[in-house]
Amino acid sequence: GVGAESEGLRPTSVMIVDDQRYARLGLALMIRKAPDLHVVAEAGDGQEALEVLERLNRSTELPDVVLMDVRMPSMDGISATRAMARRFPTVKVLVLTTYDEDDYAFGALEVGASGFLLKDVRAAQLAQAVRAVAQGDAVLTPRVTKELIARGVPQTLSGAQRKGLRERFGALTPRELDVARLIAEGMSNEEIAERLVLQPASVRRNVSRILAKLHLRDRVQIAVAWYKDAEWSESTRSPA
Repeated sequence: GVGAESEGLRPTSVMIVDDQRYARLGLALMIRKAPDLHVVAEAGDGQEALEVLERLNRSTELPDVVLMDVRMPSMDGISATRAMARRFPTVKVLVLTTYDEDDYAFGALEVGASGFLLKDVRAAQLAQAVRAVAQGDAVLTPRVTKELIARGVPQTLSGAQRKGLRERFGALTPRELDVARLIAEGMSNEEIAERLVLQPASVRRNVSRILAKLHLRDRVQIAVAWYKDAEWSESTRSPA
């Protein structure tokens, strides 16, 4: 009705997946502080998470965002994220990680996560990240992104793949390359618009064209692809 309209859209629904009950409780409490977010489901590991999603898919609506721990017994966050991206493509996954799990977090990005957060995140940051991901933006804190992707990527590419990637990047206009570089730095569309003095709508159009030209699914993959080809990312990578 009109009431809901005036207060904004329906609340964003969140599922929490973590093998530690206290961790789930802590995350749920943080989510509940935000009036526009609500927790609809929880699971203790990846396998259980997939079963819960199957059930929700049949009976009600799927959650908008899944908060996913990377290290769990029986099915870890990477395998679960990969399966979710395939079976429930509308569900966005936000991975929770600690500094020493960087490689895991990178693996999650490669298989379809929309971003990751450090586990010591504060309630306000968590809510902001969930909203951003629900709206289709990626959540990549610039500092962690650069470190992680720069470390985790270069060795994963064959010569032929690198050549293909380079050719596709070569098809981007200078403006699109600028936008791709800033995405790789972890900037949101709003921040890119500000930096390049563009309208946000124009940034969104650029992002769509970049995705189409690079044959990629989302902006996280743009960042991953950027760092995979050292030649493009040389200018953005901070000296070791």
